[in-house]
Amino acid sequence: MSRLLDQIEYPADLRKLNKDQLEQVSKELREELIDVVSETGGHLGAGLGVVELTIAIHYVFNTPKDKLVWDVGHQCYPHKIITGRKKLIRTLRKGGGLSGFTKRSESEYDPFGAAHSSTSISSTLGMAVAKKLSNDNNNVVAVIGDGAISAGMAYEAMNNAGALKSKLIVILNDNDMSIARPVGAMSKYLAKLLSGKMYFSLRETIKLILSSFSKRFSRKTGKAEDLLRGLVTGGTLFSELGFYYIGPIDGHDVTNLVTILENVKNSKHEGPILIHALTQKGKGYKPAEESGDKYHGVTKFNVATGEQVKSKSNAPSYTKIFAETLVKHASQDTKIIGITGAMPSGTGMDIFEKKFPERMFDVGIAEQHAVTFAAGLATEGYKPFAAIYSTFLQRAYDQVVHDVAIQSLPVRFAIDRAGLVGADGPTHAGSFDVTYLSTLPNFVVMAASDESELVKMVNTAVKINDRPCAFRYPRGNGVGIELPDINETLEIGKGRIVRSGKHAAIISLGARLEECKKAAEVLSTKGIELTIVDARFAKPLDEKLIMEVATTHDAVVTIEEGSIGGFGSHVSQLLSDRGVFDNGLKFRSMMLPDVFLDQDTPDAMYQKAGLDSSSIVNKIEDLLKSNIIVAKNKNKNLN
Repeated sequence: MSRLLDQIEYPADLRKLNKDQLEQVSKELREELIDVVSETGGHLGAGLGVVELTIAIHYVFNTPKDKLVWDVGHQCYPHKIITGRKKLIRTLRKGGGLSGFTKRSESEYDPFGAAHSSTSISSTLGMAVAKKLSNDNNNVVAVIGDGAISAGMAYEAMNNAGALKSKLIVILNDNDMSIARPVGAMSKYLAKLLSGKMYFSLRETIKLILSSFSKRFSRKTGKAEDLLRGLVTGGTLFSELGFYYIGPIDGHDVTNLVTILENVKNSKHEGPILIHALTQKGKGYKPAEESGDKYHGVTKFNVATGEQVKSKSNAPSYTKIFAETLVKHASQDTKIIGITGAMPSGTGMDIFEKKFPERMFDVGIAEQHAVTFAAGLATEGYKPFAAIYSTFLQRAYDQVVHDVAIQSLPVRFAIDRAGLVGADGPTHAGSFDVTYLSTLPNFVVMAASDESELVKMVNTAVKINDRPCAFRYPRGNGVGIELPDINETLEIGKGRIVRSGKHAAIISLGARLEECKKAAEVLSTKGIELTIVDARFAKPLDEKLIMEVATTHDAVVTIEEGSIGGFGSHVSQLLSDRGVFDNGLKFRSMMLPDVFLDQDTPDAMYQKAGLDSSSIVNKIEDLLKSNIIVAKNKNKNLN
């Protein structure tokens, strides 16, 4: 018997089915999702939780004319399968394949790109206003999770939506299961709202009573429902923000979901509507349901057992090394505080929390708050370590500048996921932190070339009490070298020479150092001897060492896992100011290209970016061969 899912390429095909067939489609879509992610890896649990919701939305609303925006996008795989991408779905998160998130360039069914949290209500409100201005009556729907709705941006958007009375439908996907445990008053409020049967029974009773009356009487008594709802729940936050609140409803009852969505679609209500749907992350797959993280992010796995295929390495991960080093310091220094924004396991701060629960603060999806919270702690003599992914720290840049840097407060930023991260693509690449932090006066910016250097940088950060600092490190495992003890620190702004040569020099910042070493070995066989410098610091620069290298070699190349305007630019500025280029120094910078690189394996991405050992070899050879002469126009009339 052929599957109903095989008949569905686009939502228009789904709408040809009867309502009573949707449950079967849900079952088949869930099975397809499990099979796909077992091959590709990715975000499974979130997608399993919204299968019925996905089907119901596309069944009721005329997508893509009606706009559907998924917050974060972890849950978008089922959406992709039924919006024309089923044949490509096994290319998910692979080089040249489908993105793991919604992406405007990929499909007209993805009206807004996602990957970071809490953007859906703001973006859909913009769409709703645009449609109103254009006299377009199509609907706009946002789906946001209970973790994402707790972020400040979501509150701002809801407040604005309520004030504008815009035609907007927000579906709160409440699974009580963020990446980490839900944090904050919002999640507690939602849990309290749902805690008693009284709410359900009274609501159903009032529905029954009202349905028995004439339409005329029902209209009059509609206010009574609002009053009773307020009495039962104490009034909802959403209502206060101007949203008409519907719920809570079963997010896995596809037939009921369709009915409710049809009612909302056909409603003449002017203003935003919030539908509160209760779902289960990992729904329908036992290993996911029983897992602590509900299979939020998985590698390839065995469908029958749920066992994931893990890459084996003798070297520990950078994340773990950071966390364990910080724990050692915290055992001796009670002033050390750990902070993260909803990513305790991703940043290693779950290790810190197990040891020092009273000194660990997960502030939820609230990076801006995390930074200023850390600044407040620093004013009282504490030593806060804010462990935040590079790409997430971007969201709090104003706070880094205004609340930390200007006041020279000693907040320590542990920047995980530095550089290219692979399958999550450009939205999660740590490309810009060196550039945006190195522009700030009196900021210490470090980049670890290996796990030993990372330990030294954590040690150093503990000792910096007069200004902010940051140290960045990549995702994945170290190179497998011995770690120093916690007393070994770095002199601020001092690099080190790793290898000495006479023909050319590479000044490396960060984890490309190993590729530099490989390149040096290749070049050595060709008679070209390299000096390799591990800069350690993007700010302050080791000016003495850089000048020494620049004045004793014919050619200098900087290399970094960051964007244009970063380390290489600062070195170039130094050499320019000191007049080194006037004497004919050949100089080049190697950095990430000025584009957003699509997902692939990290190795493939670095090769594409021109930051692998072969690219370094080619750059050095070309530079030494170059003989560019800029003519001097002495006493020449330029008029």
